[in-house]
Amino acid sequence: MSQKIFEVNGVPLGSIRNRNEERVIKLMPKVLAEFLDYKPSYLDIQDIYALTLNNLPPRYKQHGSIIIRESLGDEEIMRELRLAVGKVEMAPTGKLEG
Repeated sequence: MSQKIFEVNGVPLGSIRNRNEERVIKLMPKVLAEFLDYKPSYLDIQDIYALTLNNLPPRYKQHGSIIIRESLGDEEIMRELRLAVGKVEMAPTGKLEG
């Protein structure tokens, strides 16, 4: 995608990020390690990531933002990760219909 897509009136918006993205990425390996018999595929990892972010309230930041406190604890993010892993494991994207 072109950077122009993330601009309005010449103001770049592509650097505004959801703070939960980094937190989900950081916590995902720990949660996946809890599912000893599950080896997620490439698409499964992406689905787990997206599903988790969709189920968490967004926390956007921009350059120069001041973060006073995190409104979500790691346990809440890990709970959503576990739920997402369970859903994706039961119905993976790449699963072929019989």
